[in-house]
Amino acid sequence: MHRISRRVFLAFALLSSGFAQAQLSIEITGAGANRIPVAIADFVGDGAASRVVTATVRSDLERSGLFKLVDATGSNLDENSPINHGDWKSRGADALAAGSIGRSPDGRMEARFRLYDTQKAVSLGGAAYVTSNEQLRAAGHRIADFIYEKLTGEKGIFSTRIAYVVKSRGQFLLQIADADGQGAATALTSTEPIISPVWSPDGGRLAYVSFEKKKPIIYVHSIASGQRHIVANQKGSNSAPAWSPDGRKLAVVLSKDGNSQIYAVNADGSGAPQRLTNSGGIDTEPRYSADGGSIYFTSDRGGSPQIYRMSAGGGDVQRVTFESNYNVSPRPSADGKSLAFISRREGRFQLAVMDLASRQVQILTDSHKDESPSFAPNSRMILIATEIGGRGVLSAVSSDGRIKQRLSVAAGDVREPAWGPFLK
Repeated sequence: MHRISRRVFLAFALLSSGFAQAQLSIEITGAGANRIPVAIADFVGDGAASRVVTATVRSDLERSGLFKLVDATGSNLDENSPINHGDWKSRGADALAAGSIGRSPDGRMEARFRLYDTQKAVSLGGAAYVTSNEQLRAAGHRIADFIYEKLTGEKGIFSTRIAYVVKSRGQFLLQIADADGQGAATALTSTEPIISPVWSPDGGRLAYVSFEKKKPIIYVHSIASGQRHIVANQKGSNSAPAWSPDGRKLAVVLSKDGNSQIYAVNADGSGAPQRLTNSGGIDTEPRYSADGGSIYFTSDRGGSPQIYRMSAGGGDVQRVTFESNYNVSPRPSADGKSLAFISRREGRFQLAVMDLASRQVQILTDSHKDESPSFAPNSRMILIATEIGGRGVLSAVSSDGRIKQRLSVAAGDVREPAWGPFLK
């Protein structure tokens, strides 16, 4: 594994009153063993806009750990320029992207680009994205996604969003940001804890637990409108929401009948909860499988916390984890091939991934206090919360453990990460 120590400071605004502008620091601590050499020519056209798009594309690809950027500074190429493939090949580039920023017929800005395979001297395609000054970085993310998919065969995740909770100065902020941490906005501010945010399958809503009424209550929050409604406010604790793949239900944990058990509730808050587990232990942390047919969950029914799987309607419970006497927080990947979870080994709480076909388990981190794993929608990366120097930070690691990033906010603790779905 190539090791690099590069720190990129990305500014974003904390939008709640009383909070000064903070910095999100992304430190790349590992990269893939065989990175693809790619050149991103300077986009031509509107100067300031071109620089924003060029910088965004380059940053996205470099941050992924899968690409090695070949210097293309000062190149004057657009999507229609003739390409000297031999020249770029001699510079060490396997691929080249060139583009421009111009005006579309309706007066809006348009980002156009084309991607080339310099080894085969062929075009790999291109696209045009209508945008605005405020959305230039979004256009850059979409271009980076296109390049990523063409060169790796996997969907890119640069246009996705993340949610997380920042604790600072006695307040809790539920934040939503681009996958690179920029463009952060506060969805909710509270003097009481906010925990367990999770994205709806369509990316339009967040479910979470808020203690603002001095007890844990589950809300569903519309990102666009800011409106929200209660979906679980039973006697006792209401916690650990998880969306069904069709977005119509949530698996939740309720203690209304005694021990914490798993129930299903309607996402619109209607109807009564449907009980799914009935054990003498504590059943918690449910997560639907990608196909919606199963629910993974944590239970101490066998004497120690372990991960189990049951049918989505309840019943047919099977134990999944056997290594270690403490395995919690199951998170199945979107491709259905892997299960991320937190495993305690020699007193350290670390991110683990199980290959569901072989049942082999790999520990991916060397930290001590990992929690709250969340898969990227292409199943390539996993976002976790961990602790460094007594402060909560986020960390991202690839599912093979080779690519690692660390994200932190200087203004406070960062916890409870959730990676959103692909944008529709």
